[in-house]
Amino acid sequence: MRTTVVFLVAVVVLSWRAGAQERKPVPNDSARVSVPGCTKGYIFTAGRRTQDEPGSMSVPEGLHFRMNGPKKLIAEIKAQEGAMIEITGVTKKGQFKPDGVAIGGGVRVGPGPGLGGGLGSPVANQLSIDVEGWRPIEGHCLSR
Repeated sequence: MRTTVVFLVAVVVLSWRAGAQERKPVPNDSARVSVPGCTKGYIFTAGRRTQDEPGSMSVPEGLHFRMNGPKKLIAEIKAQEGAMIEITGVTKKGQFKPDGVAIGGGVRVGPGPGLGGGLGSPVANQLSIDVEGWRPIEGHCLSR
């Protein structure tokens, strides 16, 4: 009888842990990505990919993301400021395409503000990522 109870408790604990590690399904217009880089506050800057850590999607180096997620997770990531980390999360597909036309030397000419002037929203064109997890990786972040 005692071994049956111990066995049932073990099965419940193991099944709970396996269920807790399942990832949420990704919407059709989004993709799950793993990106190496550095943080400063709520902003994550994509770093250079290495051959041993290719990641899961082509995210250009230097691209900035606004991190969204549970406060506890974001606080853990913010504590790693200055250290190289890799975040995993869900982001919209196609938002990495820059606006405008490349004219060479890293310069792009793009559309200006619409008629009516105004400054617009500072977060209107900001890329975001819903962070699911992170891990430390080798490397260092450049401080500015």
